[in-house]
Amino acid sequence: MTSVDSAGTYPVQCSALRKGGYALIKGHPCKVVEMVTCKTGKHGRAKVSLIGIDLFTGKKHQECCPSTHNMDVPVVTHEEFIVVDVGSTFLSLMDDNGRLRSDIRIPEGPIASEMKSKFAEVSDDETLVVSVVKAMGQEKVRAIKLVK
Repeated sequence: MTSVDSAGTYPVQCSALRKGGYALIKGHPCKVVEMVTCKTGKHGRAKVSLIGIDLFTGKKHQECCPSTHNMDVPVVTHEEFIVVDVGSTFLSLMDDNGRLRSDIRIPEGPIASEMKSKFAEVSDDETLVVSVVKAMGQEKVRAIKLVK
């Protein structure tokens, strides 16, 4: 079993990483979108070039690493919450156990205006649900949906 360190990561050999998985690239938790392995040359080991999209900012990051070296992989979880209220800065959310949270910021950009308009339009037979991604002590709303 792999042990998770205090930063919320665990080591994985670079060659074992896969497209669609997660990796810590330049200190940022990223989803791997491109992975290229360069064969061994006159300077020794094969190298792996990784390109990932930051889970929280959406920025692209790239790193090259020898295939036999370990890279840190963040522990990423996805959780769904019912939207109870949309404030000016923070959301009021309820989990499956009925616990309330008010510590997740309203996301920036078009998802914020979509969330506010959908919350205003929710009828009695509908519920607005948000999907929250969590990694390395950070959380962010990734998606919203209406559930009947």
